[in-house]
Amino acid sequence: MPDEPHSPPPDAARLQQIALAALGLALAALGAFILQGFLRALAWGVIFALAVWPLYSRARRGWPARGHNIILPALFTLGVTLVFLVPLVAVGIEIGREGASVAKLALEYQRTGIPLPGFMHSLPVGGQALTDWWQANLSDPANLSSLVGRINRDQALAYSESVGARILHRGATSVFTLLTLFFLLRDGETISGQLHRAVTRAFGGRGAVVCAQIAASVRATVNGLMLVGIGEGIVIGIGYWVAGVPHPTLFGGLTAVAAMMPFGAPLVFGIAALILLSQGAVVAAVAVAALGLVVTFVADHFVRPVIIGGRPGCRFYGCCSAFSAEWRRSASLACSLGQS
Repeated sequence: MPDEPHSPPPDAARLQQIALAALGLALAALGAFILQGFLRALAWGVIFALAVWPLYSRARRGWPARGHNIILPALFTLGVTLVFLVPLVAVGIEIGREGASVAKLALEYQRTGIPLPGFMHSLPVGGQALTDWWQANLSDPANLSSLVGRINRDQALAYSESVGARILHRGATSVFTLLTLFFLLRDGETISGQLHRAVTRAFGGRGAVVCAQIAASVRATVNGLMLVGIGEGIVIGIGYWVAGVPHPTLFGGLTAVAAMMPFGAPLVFGIAALILLSQGAVVAAVAVAALGLVVTFVADHFVRPVIIGGRPGCRFYGCCSAFSAEWRRSASLACSLGQS
């Protein structure tokens, strides 16, 4: 009688599993090494896809069946481009230009010193002491260099000359982000189903619940931090422009980035108010500080908590119910866990 097929010994099967896992990790590491220059763009594509997926799913349900495979993902990618990337690229270009002029201004101050503001002579208290300190430390180029550190002229000029190359690199990265977003939207159902099966096989049902929570958290973070921060930067940036702050686009962009961090925005508009104060524009400085405090207070205590907070279970389900049926079941489990 022929020998019946038999399974390999347990030790051999375990070695095969370890070898397969090592091979998978090696291939993943090789892919990450090849794509290391585009990993950031790939991550942003995933973040944008998670952020717009519920809206995209609702639009797809009302879209003709033959047209959503290419046209609808392309329209949503174009919308993300117009809403997010075009303003960011425009602000980045302006920041690059103004950053170069700021570097040149810093070099000029290093050579000549910072002139004494005229309003210091009229201060009712401490005017003479502050004037003496300013003249001894900031108006004297030698003391100013020792106080803030010497700026390398060659590095500043190199930064000014590399603005164009930086903009070109950011443009190529943005194109890769948009391509990633397009394909994720087009094949989102297939990718989500495969990801759910892989996560469930590797980690069980709890792993799917954790992924549902991660997706909801990413979407809430994008809306609550990035969008609110950009909104703060735009509103306060308009205030910079009206008040006459030097380089308002630069300060507006820095405010938008700093608003995504705790207590970051007050530092930026505080510096802008001090610059106006040093120029003698006391009313404008007070107005900028007041506008910044009001905008950040409303955003941090009313707008952002509503977007990021809320009922956790319903947020998980609302984010993940747009995916496949497997994710809807995981989102339902996350909902029940969040409300228990």
